[in-house]
Amino acid sequence: MSLLAITGVTGFVGSAVLDAALAQGHQVRALARRDQAPRGSVEWVRGDLVDTAALAALVAGADAVIHVAGLTNTPDPTEFEGANVAGTANVLAAMTAAGCKRLVFVSSLSARKPELSAYGASKARAEALVEASGLDWTTVRPPGVYGPRDVDYLEMFRTAKWGFVPLPPGGASSIIHVTDLADLLVALAENAAPTRKQTYEPDDGREGGWSHKELAQAIGRAVGRRSVFAPHLPRAVLDAAAAADRIARGDRAKLTPDRVGYMSHPNWVSRFDRKPPPGIWQPRIGGEEGLRATAEWYKREGWL
Repeated sequence: MSLLAITGVTGFVGSAVLDAALAQGHQVRALARRDQAPRGSVEWVRGDLVDTAALAALVAGADAVIHVAGLTNTPDPTEFEGANVAGTANVLAAMTAAGCKRLVFVSSLSARKPELSAYGASKARAEALVEASGLDWTTVRPPGVYGPRDVDYLEMFRTAKWGFVPLPPGGASSIIHVTDLADLLVALAENAAPTRKQTYEPDDGREGGWSHKELAQAIGRAVGRRSVFAPHLPRAVLDAAAAADRIARGDRAKLTPDRVGYMSHPNWVSRFDRKPPPGIWQPRIGGEEGLRATAEWYKREGWL
């Protein structure tokens, strides 16, 4: 048993990491912006990534830090810098001051192409800070993360139910179930030596990833459709759709110009030479199985 400090625990990925850490028998100290209900083996620290006192309390005496918190989508791209770069710098400073050495940092595949989006650029800059920190770090670049409670893939499931899934220009991407990702992050926190100063790109085990059309059809099957109409939309159409989404949903828009930037790139497949060591972690949930289970969860919760 060890003490793991975790940021971002109230979010989609972070909540799964919290569950995984507890399931593995760890004590957890968790950062949250608001008061949380008591939970066994969890010590809540109220604060955020700009609250230096809260970060100091979070990491004090921790055996490892899993830094999940970050901003993934916003109508104002300038906000990525504060959340993802400055926020990470604050975590690193708190760890250094406390003498806490082990860090598992959650980045993004988008960091491979920082020129395509402000989000990807912010994650690339955060990675550079981590690598220069002098800490005992491991960086994980997840591909598309899906599973229960996810709201990003939800819209694809909803449109697939009606037999239609609009796609970005042709290409392929990898995916990973949130439970598998959470298990990986906890395993890396436990196994410092063989994974020190490495950057990993995990996935669901499907070599070459999923073409956009393959993924659309798999989501269609998950919601009970034999097939779906899945046209590739040109970049100009996606730009127009992002503008329309901003008008319709304002700051709650899901499709932003920044997202269009990296969605239009043809290759978001996790690289085989960046796989985590199989002796430490391997994916357990295949895409078809995970997508079906996710669709069932959406239906039970009334989301679909």
